[in-house]
Amino acid sequence: MTVAITLLSLLIAPMATDRPNVLIVLCDDLRWDCLGCTGHPHLKTPHIDRIAREGVLFKNAFCTTSLCSPSRASLLSGRYAHKHGVRDNFTELPADLPTFPKSLQAAGYSTAYFGKWHMGENNDSKRPGFNAFATHKGQGKYFDTEWNINGERKVVPGYYTSVVTDLAIDWLKNKKADQPWMLMVGHKAPHSFYVPEPKYAHAFDSVKVDYPESAFHLDDKPTWIRQRLDTWHGIYGPLFDFRKKFPDRSPEAVRDFQAMTRSYWGTILSVDDSVGRLLAQLESRGELDHTLVVFLGDNGLLNGEHGMVDKRTMHEPSIRIPLLARYKGFKPGTIEDRMVLTTDLAPSILDVCGATSLPGTQGRSWATLARGDATRWRDAWVYAYDYEKQFPYTPNVRGVRTDQYKYVRYPHGDGSPDRHQPELYDLVKDPYERVNRAADPAMARVRSQLEKRLAELKAEIGLIPDPMPIDMGIGQALPDLKIR
Repeated sequence: MTVAITLLSLLIAPMATDRPNVLIVLCDDLRWDCLGCTGHPHLKTPHIDRIAREGVLFKNAFCTTSLCSPSRASLLSGRYAHKHGVRDNFTELPADLPTFPKSLQAAGYSTAYFGKWHMGENNDSKRPGFNAFATHKGQGKYFDTEWNINGERKVVPGYYTSVVTDLAIDWLKNKKADQPWMLMVGHKAPHSFYVPEPKYAHAFDSVKVDYPESAFHLDDKPTWIRQRLDTWHGIYGPLFDFRKKFPDRSPEAVRDFQAMTRSYWGTILSVDDSVGRLLAQLESRGELDHTLVVFLGDNGLLNGEHGMVDKRTMHEPSIRIPLLARYKGFKPGTIEDRMVLTTDLAPSILDVCGATSLPGTQGRSWATLARGDATRWRDAWVYAYDYEKQFPYTPNVRGVRTDQYKYVRYPHGDGSPDRHQPELYDLVKDPYERVNRAADPAMARVRSQLEKRLAELKAEIGLIPDPMPIDMGIGQALPDLKIR
């Protein structure tokens, strides 16, 4: 009888070999265009490019809130920030929130997270949903970070990107072939302040870097953007003492901007090395073609565009993220143009793995797109950012993006009329958002349609009523804070 029951259970239960492994490589503040496969003129990222060459490059991937903690919570839960509750960089991920790691763990997966977690600023403890876990408090350091590795706290010497890759590979080496696994590697890079690995410290010294065209063309932009220029998140802030005024293109400013950008690029080269090591490990185990490999960023980054060096806003460099996926059944070399979101990661992972879907998810599985089915895909989506009193340089943001247009509002938290003028861009004719057409009479009908669409989509995702912090405005006393 016992033998019969055992045989029956084997027939009913899915075999481990029928359930794919999952490797997710998550970068911090990685711009969508800073990869070889997305057309960067100087960055060579052959290992990351391989994922695109042998899988799918999602050309139009976006975060629904361009801020580390809210975006990471959306990746795990498939929900918007107002639904998962992490609306700033200081809030812990709710322990009872359904996430895709919990769902995979319940389905028999061995799960692990190694790297920057950044939900709960001073908490480096193990989080629910993971069998193995290693992280640190706050941002961590590019060199010699103090880690909490499965409950043991210690400083691990070395460069962060290499250390986190070592932790991941050591874990993979001990995995049994009869149990599926899910591994997330959370890189610090390329988050500020940028410190390249020594071998890449001078990789771009010969490359001339100038400000983007939109850096100082701000006449038609909302007042808060111009007010932010010499704050911690403006183009002057991180480059030098923002209380000193330099001409727009002074030698000092250009030199510092070039150095900052080159260092940013340098940290990405080490991430590419990490991806190469991880793929090689999967190949050596014979698991590469049985593993869903996903490479992505948590949010974008403004690097001088519109006078900013931060994220948070709804401008394209801030909201666009890199997203690549490789798996059998995904046609190699596919470039997918449809808009996918951070809320789509969780349902996509669970779809590919055949695991139970999450309650309350607001995303969709992009695996259907990767398999060639684009039936009734989204044609518009909502962006939402809430003002932070700790970083008072960006007001509340609510906006809608379609394939052609973007309309952005800055509503005051007390329900009064917007304090700042809106923005409207025709992204087909003006992909770099040079000309704000919100006040253009020729666009009045389009603006009205977008305002209606924004209200409809907010209602659809449960953002009506829409509680938000009161925007105190720009120009307060500037706190002495690190960039986040």
